[in-house]
Amino acid sequence: MSMDSLELRHECLAERHQALTRQLDPSELEWWQQAREQLAQTAEAVKAAVLISQCKRHLRDQPGTDGWSTVQLARALLLAQVVGQQAGDAQVPLLNQLFLWGDDQEKIVLLKALDWLDSRGQCLDLALLAGRTSNPQVFAALALDTPYPSRHYPERAFHQLLLKALGMGLDSGRVIGLAQRHDVTLNQLALDLLDEQLAAARTVSPSLPRLIAFGLLSPAQRQRLAGLDQQQRLPQEWREHLASA
Repeated sequence: MSMDSLELRHECLAERHQALTRQLDPSELEWWQQAREQLAQTAEAVKAAVLISQCKRHLRDQPGTDGWSTVQLARALLLAQVVGQQAGDAQVPLLNQLFLWGDDQEKIVLLKALDWLDSRGQCLDLALLAGRTSNPQVFAALALDTPYPSRHYPERAFHQLLLKALGMGLDSGRVIGLAQRHDVTLNQLALDLLDEQLAAARTVSPSLPRLIAFGLLSPAQRQRLAGLDQQQRLPQEWREHLASA
């Protein structure tokens, strides 16, 4: 395998494909099989982009219990198919191209599926680029309910992702692998954000305490939080964490 090639999670993708076909009625299944056959005949990005966009027209968008709708899952599986048909050194450029071409909903699918498509972190640059979005839904697809950032982001980038998620009002508790990334640096960043929000008389982000390893707080940091508690400026959840640490 080329060092530039992607390593797909084939077992996971096979399970997802079985789940999708069970959800489709006969006419939808016929279109789905034809779409896969068309894509099998060509590895062109343009053809993949067309078929991915057509999913919404040919499939009912049924919600799934695992956070994937029918249309999202079909689009992700087409992405996986076309990626698998590429030569190793063409796979990452193909995903980059499809991301740039995609509308917001198609971008969301690619980011949600990134861990299935790239188990070795070859698409880190694409993920970091996607993280610059100002669209909370697109950013949430990258940051929440996926292990990709925790598995592959360097420390600084992961911290920035967490702080941006909070700034967008997202729930940091849905960032997979957060507990494994706790450290004293993240503690300080979270406490700095707490100070900023209190100084600006803004509501403290409800999931901000999830960024903190309370057992790693320094005596000075604990004293600072105790002082805020005495001033009745510390939210209740923080007091509970301090008492149990």
